[in-house]
Amino acid sequence: MDQNNPNNPGNGGGKQDWVEDVKTEVTGMAKEGMHHPGTKPVLAGVAVGALAGWILPVVGPIIGGIAGAGVVLYNRVKK
Repeated sequence: MDQNNPNNPGNGGGKQDWVEDVKTEVTGMAKEGMHHPGTKPVLAGVAVGALAGWILPVVGPIIGGIAGAGVVLYNRVKK
């Protein structure tokens, strides 16, 4: 079986499952706020990314914060 085939049933359904997992995670964080177990790590990622963006003049703190949140959210959903 091909592990790179998104239609492979052993591969978890591919890209669509990942998108649904992110959607579920973000919806849960929006509804539960700080009580959701994923909110604090994602906010920490925003802070680290914004700090890195502030240090790097090309990126800026807003882009850095978005990137930091994206990395933490991706790592959380990937598990």
